[in-house]
Amino acid sequence: MTITEQLQQTTQYLQQQGISNVQVAVVLGTGLSKLVSKMEVLQTIDYGNIPHFVSSTVEFHAGKLVYGTIGKVTVLVMQGRFHYYEGYTMQQITYPIRVMSMLGAQQLIIMNAAGGLNLHYKKGDVMILTDHINLLPCNPLRGVNEPTLGERFVDMCEPYSVPMREQFLAIATTQNLPVHQGVYVAVMGPNLETKAEYRWLRNMGADAVGMSTVPEVIVANQCKLPCLAISVLTDECNPNNLLPINITEIIAIANKTDEVLSDTVAAYILAQ
Repeated sequence: MTITEQLQQTTQYLQQQGISNVQVAVVLGTGLSKLVSKMEVLQTIDYGNIPHFVSSTVEFHAGKLVYGTIGKVTVLVMQGRFHYYEGYTMQQITYPIRVMSMLGAQQLIIMNAAGGLNLHYKKGDVMILTDHINLLPCNPLRGVNEPTLGERFVDMCEPYSVPMREQFLAIATTQNLPVHQGVYVAVMGPNLETKAEYRWLRNMGADAVGMSTVPEVIVANQCKLPCLAISVLTDECNPNNLLPINITEIIAIANKTDEVLSDTVAAYILAQ
């Protein structure tokens, strides 16, 4: 079965569950889930029940597809994502993005928890991605190309939508949410980096580091789906003062920032 046939099966199944005419698609990251509480939820489906979806194996990801509305805007939310370090292929990781596009999504919002490389950034800060550096060992567009999926050689000169970014920044100002703008570097994980690696990543121009987002953005660009990506900086990756990682603290910081960030994202969606 080709990926096009799989996508048709998945899309048909979700439409039979009442999911259609999606306007805004959202991917939530580690410790980020409160946007769902801002929705009028119409349908919730476990990933395991969706044809050709894989399951999220990370304990901090709920593994549910949530459909509903914010105001009059129809929203489809991935409550948890898939990562390369879980053992999945890049095609499996990005498969939901293609499905969201086929269901009609006109915009994609991606959220993640990341480490702050820029020494001016602090724990709990929010950063909008202006660009990225891809250090993942594989590409979701690798392999036999199916023309139905989009162009073979995808242009990435502006992978993140400037109009979406500008509108979000304006709304964040009204919500009293300070926002940085910076470059995100994607690494494989799941281990965190050494002091020398943090220095290297910062020297190459990255402001934040994480283990997701970039494959989804590449596929979104192939699908001609404009996207906005937002990082919550949950730890400070200062190689001159590096402390052992505390996952509990990282989740707590993400949860705390999620309170105001979800309000801002909901306000952005309402404005569409």
